[in-house]
Amino acid sequence: MRWENRFKYDRGAFALITLDGTDFRIQEPYPFDPKWFSHKFKAAGVCYEVGVCILSGEIVWVNGPYPCGSWSDLRIARDRILYELEHGEMIVADGGYNDRRIFFFTPTGLNNPEQRAQSKARALHECINRRFKQWEVLQQRFRHDVHLHGICFHAIANLIHMEMDSCGLGRAAN
Repeated sequence: MRWENRFKYDRGAFALITLDGTDFRIQEPYPFDPKWFSHKFKAAGVCYEVGVCILSGEIVWVNGPYPCGSWSDLRIARDRILYELEHGEMIVADGGYNDRRIFFFTPTGLNNPEQRAQSKARALHECINRRFKQWEVLQQRFRHDVHLHGICFHAIANLIHMEMDSCGLGRAAN
């Protein structure tokens, strides 16, 4: 059964989104505080959580910024998005959200058509994460106040969403 067709009979088991975290560099706060330390950059950073609709490919959830050093992907999800789920709903995510399949479905492998389709949905999500990094303000180390980073990120998320909608790129997930 195709991934899209499975959701027609799903009865609410999946929230129909992929969820992933993405990190960005910021200027090191003074005095040094390890809560900002990103292991990806070996420097200070903030992280965001982005949700993408599996069926349409559109950005449907943005949450952040959070200090990289003290907030894991799973902890950020527990802070907000889990309260938006209906009882029994699950989100497709990568291994950073592994909670023993309570709220997150973290498939691995490409053994059957369903796993390949889930991998394709997560690949689209990574493409959207890459689009954020194409913006110069997010690509380089952000040298302004952290709350301004959040404003920039949310504005760029809206621009990416509109760009994908106008070009029909989000619909390619179907």
